[in-house]
Amino acid sequence: MAEEGFNAFKMAQKQFDRIADKLDLDEGTRKILRKPIREYHFNIPVKMDDGSTQVFEAFRIQHNDARGPCKGGIRFHPQETVDTVRALAMWMTWKTAVANIPLGGGKGGVICDPHDLSDREQERICRGYVREIYDELGPDKDIPAPDVMTTAQHMLWMMDEYEKINGSKNPGVITGKPVDMGGSLGRTEATGYGVIYVLREVLKEMDLDINEMTASVQGFGNVAQHAVELFIEYGGTVVSVSCWDQEDSCAYSYFREDGIDLEELRGITDRFGSIDKKKAKEKGYTRRSGEDWIKDDVDILIPAALENAITEDNVEDIKDSVRLIISGANGPITPEADEMLEEMDIVVIPDFLANAGGVTCSYFEQVQSNQNYYWPKEEVLGKLDNMMTDAFYEVWELAKRKNIRVRDAAYMISIDRVAEACKKRGWV
Repeated sequence: MAEEGFNAFKMAQKQFDRIADKLDLDEGTRKILRKPIREYHFNIPVKMDDGSTQVFEAFRIQHNDARGPCKGGIRFHPQETVDTVRALAMWMTWKTAVANIPLGGGKGGVICDPHDLSDREQERICRGYVREIYDELGPDKDIPAPDVMTTAQHMLWMMDEYEKINGSKNPGVITGKPVDMGGSLGRTEATGYGVIYVLREVLKEMDLDINEMTASVQGFGNVAQHAVELFIEYGGTVVSVSCWDQEDSCAYSYFREDGIDLEELRGITDRFGSIDKKKAKEKGYTRRSGEDWIKDDVDILIPAALENAITEDNVEDIKDSVRLIISGANGPITPEADEMLEEMDIVVIPDFLANAGGVTCSYFEQVQSNQNYYWPKEEVLGKLDNMMTDAFYEVWELAKRKNIRVRDAAYMISIDRVAEACKKRGWV
């Protein structure tokens, strides 16, 4: 989840402080936006299949709800930390604001490893999570969603528990649900596709032909797979993907010079995004260290796994051929690395802009669930494409107008919108 010594929340605060200075925010607004508005820390006792009881530590962080109910995923990870969840909640506030949707930022986490838990044990964790913070959830308060190692099934268990307690049907309380149980068509593809919708427009502005572009991707979970899918569909070539190997407890990257075959790799990948290393070798892939994705001689790097992927320690491994980095993951580039990438003349599209497709489609799902009326997949993806494109060009034009980094422009738009909402509400 995070290397020892790395603190995602401190990184998020450092990013905020930099832009707060540029916007000349008053002290009161800084204090409101620099920390979560609410935090919930709790324990979930679970009766295990063997009859024993384990207690799982969990969090729900609500960073800011000035622009609307909090929104954000719930992660299951054995190395989850409250500071990581705090950072992700803050980044979600900026993400909803840059996408200009009426939601705030939240995030949740449970310290557990789904690999080691049966489905029934995971269900008990999900239901226990909802029971602990039921009063703080709801379509008009805080709407969770899937995240790292959680799925539509986890969300359905949580929704069911909420409805049992509430005594009524409330499909809008959670997003990322199965499509036949109130989920939205297109939600599975949304985050990965959103990354590529933005990439498509960036390449147009840089006068680069996507058909001639090569990319290396960190990750092979849902976001990475769908980003790779659409990138290849548009004509690009992906030469490498990486994934966590549960058996060896380490990450590997899988490389093929003439490009990966996505469906071939999907066919030998488990539900956690781990590729079968033996079968990959048989199919002609070179297995390398999980860090080697960043060293590929490609045009584009797409970090689409966890935070802290590109740091000052490995940024110099990036080849001169790389022109663009676009982030599918949250917080994959440290501020120090970001400064170095600017000196290397590499265009960086920030995470909370590039991967806003997920929360945007979650917003669509919430609207559909609340109305009990569901849209065709083509309509969902069309609306998503339009909103991601509009958000990108608003940021891109500000960056050009002020001659600043794309990341800074995105932060300025987001933070200014949230600060203005706080002021209009009379909080400062």
